[in-house]
Amino acid sequence: MILDKLNKKNLITAPNFVVSNTHYMVLMGSVAYGVSTDTSDQDIYGFCIPSKDVVFPHLDGEIIGFGKQKQRFEQWQQAHIKDGIEEYDFTIYSIVKYFNLCMENNPNMVDSLFVPQNYILHSTYVGNLVRESRKKFLHKGMWHKFKGYAYSMLKKAKEKNPDSGTKRRELIEKYGFDTKYCYHLVRLLSQAEQMLIEGDLDLQEVGRREYMKAIRRGDVSLEDIERWAADKEKDLEKLYHSSSLPWGPDENYIKQLLMNCLEHHYGSLENCVMIKNKEELALKEIKLVLEKYKV
Repeated sequence: MILDKLNKKNLITAPNFVVSNTHYMVLMGSVAYGVSTDTSDQDIYGFCIPSKDVVFPHLDGEIIGFGKQKQRFEQWQQAHIKDGIEEYDFTIYSIVKYFNLCMENNPNMVDSLFVPQNYILHSTYVGNLVRESRKKFLHKGMWHKFKGYAYSMLKKAKEKNPDSGTKRRELIEKYGFDTKYCYHLVRLLSQAEQMLIEGDLDLQEVGRREYMKAIRRGDVSLEDIERWAADKEKDLEKLYHSSSLPWGPDENYIKQLLMNCLEHHYGSLENCVMIKNKEELALKEIKLVLEKYKV
């Protein structure tokens, strides 16, 4: 795995469990959207499972909200890691934070679940479990998230005073606006449309990809992009109400999926979670008896 290779070369400073317990890792950014250039960095996202006491802090004697709180791992980030001609930017989340962000329909996290198969760099049994359930994370709340992110892209695209010598400054001097932020505006609204209609997501949908490439080349004016976005927003507001996506996330399903992933990684969670009722306790005892006599 790429983390092992970079760690052995002392090129990254990641916690040991990130290197050894990363279960899902994908290539993101312009490469995954099919609009990369020769100068595009490799943006890598994923999730890991930290030690039990990080996920279940009471196992280490901690009472949430009482006294001095330990700093719990949420994510590891490291950018501009150069290995020969390759350059990487990493963001690896704790599985708990990753599930929360996916359930909230954070655009980056949703995209990481739907990358094309050939952009999955590493996936264990746990990673496969999560990816197979990726559509269960989608709900109508996605539209509000994606719309908010989209218009923040438009605002950034029109900012005129980025730092000198940056890629953003070069784009604005060349085209009058930041074409990269504008292609993200189109990407986010187009993705929202596909999810509202199909309940699915293709990051490299051909029509969207070609339009984004044209924007990135500077072939589309800012006025045309703003007009396109305004018309698209009106269409999507109607789609939002007619879409068959659920209004919110199925939290019980997603929580059970998370527990299944943790149980597969750690083994039994018997000492980690409280059994809520007698029926659950009885079923657990029956399971233990059956395991004892299994041939």
